[in-house]
Amino acid sequence: MSAEQSPSIIIPQLIIGLGNPEPKYDKTRHNIGFEVVDALAQAWQLSWKENRRFQGLLAEGTLRGNQKILLLKPLTYMNLSGQSVRAVTDWYKVSPNAIMVVYDDMDLPIGKMRIRLSGSAGGHNGMKSIISHLNSQDFPRLRLGIGKSNHSDATISHVLGKFSPQEKANLNQMFPLVIEAVEMSLKQGVEKAMSLYNNRVVVI
Repeated sequence: MSAEQSPSIIIPQLIIGLGNPEPKYDKTRHNIGFEVVDALAQAWQLSWKENRRFQGLLAEGTLRGNQKILLLKPLTYMNLSGQSVRAVTDWYKVSPNAIMVVYDDMDLPIGKMRIRLSGSAGGHNGMKSIISHLNSQDFPRLRLGIGKSNHSDATISHVLGKFSPQEKANLNQMFPLVIEAVEMSLKQGVEKAMSLYNNRVVVI
């Protein structure tokens, strides 16, 4: 996929939501990336299809203005997400800076999003895998706050736990903003979306 764009403007061509595939992980904090790309697919009327070559679910379509877009949910489990991402980027000839990875972040409160053009994995195993397989950390990412656990030794149970009703209410208000931010990235570039949405917080 070739993108006719200014080198200074980063426009995603592939948006990846991170999560774990089994039903028991549905709607858990760690699977918020899956929820976001599901919401994008619904908003854009795109259908998911399982692709064994990519070890994931892929939705492909054309948005307004004939802009081609790919959505990906790796089915490899979080720690091996990079296998699926590398397979898709190789097949479609998508460069690292033309992807956007959506995932959970315990360092951000519920209702907060943070968009960045590059950076480290920050301890997130899915991101570690993607950085390793792409041999680059220079790609956009959209982090969504899931809050910290109240107990320092309960990190795993926290990220694999489900949102409380109050947290879910916050997220339901946040998701339209997330969709707006992604669409702004596609129209005017990731940096424009960063300037408009990084300081937006939804708190009920």
